[in-house]
Amino acid sequence: MTATNDAPDFSSPTLTRHLARGALGLGGLIGSVALIPLAGYYSLALLPLGLLALRGCPTCWTVGLIQTLSRGRLRRSCEDGRCGLRVTDDPPPR
Repeated sequence: MTATNDAPDFSSPTLTRHLARGALGLGGLIGSVALIPLAGYYSLALLPLGLLALRGCPTCWTVGLIQTLSRGRLRRSCEDGRCGLRVTDDPPPR
């Protein structure tokens, strides 16, 4: 019997896409503050772009990175009342 996981999914389809989202998001957050001396408070317009790319916060992006890296390799399973993670070579379900 396999347990289902109803937790939110923050992962991306590919690692490259997830890292690109991270670069855009973190660049937007850092740029919004770093560019204040040059562009004034108009640079804060980058803040929502950064948060949108990270899907809310840097922690959410980090959780998604871990999910993206483990996708297809780790499966949660429960047998005889004991639940745990196991490594598989099966392709991930789509």
